Order: sequence, then structure tokens, then C-alpha cells
Amino acid sequence: VQLVESGGGSVQAGGSLRLSCAASPSIYNNHCMGWFRQVPGKEREGVARIDGSGRFTFYTDSTKGRFTISRADNTLHLQMTALKPEDSAIYYCAAMVTTGCSTSPSTFSYWGQGTQVTVS
Repeated sequence: VQLVESGGGSVQAGGSLRLSCAASPSIYNNHCMGWFRQVPGKEREGVARIDGSGRFTFYTDSTKGRFTISRADNTLHLQMTALKPEDSAIYYCAAMVTTGCSTSPSTFSYWGQGTQVTVS
């Protein structure tokens, strides 16, 4: 198993959750990683991503200022605050194995199994 998410759950609007994704070192080291989310009937969308060095982060407009992506010790994190019902989705972590740090899910080679986040 290459990527394993944890930390999902149910929370009231305005609350916080922290997602984690444990990665195999061969995938984690020096590779762009990201968080995506998907709701039934919709395409998977990017939430945030971080480059291999950890110095550069990128956020989708809907999560900017509320979510924080970070990485350390072979683990990717997503701190989510001020959660809204529209943030409810299955959240996936993913890793690229090529250079760059793309927005497109198709450029990510490894995916976790997903963790449910429900905001009511």
C-alpha cells in the first residue's frame, strides 16, 4: 500500500478537521503531492497541492485561507478550518512521480483509498 489517508469524519459547519496521508518513502520523497475531493456525480477536483520541497503550496479558490497543506516525515496533511457543507466529499491524497506540480488529477500516479468528510 502506497498512500493511506486518515482523519476524515463528521463535523458541524464552522468546525475543523485534519486529514493525514502516510506515504511510502519512494513516493513521498521529492514529489509533488496533493489533496483532491469528489462528490457523487461530479468530477474529482483539486483542493490543494504542495511541491516536493514543501516550500510551495497551491490552493483552489474555494479553499484558500481555510485549508492548509503541509508535509513532513513521509506524511501529507490537510488542516481544514471554517468548514462548510459544500466541503463534504470523499477526500483523496495523491502523488506525482514526474517533475512539476500539476492541477490535473490525471498527472498524479498514486492515489489513496479516500476518506469521507461530512459537514452539516
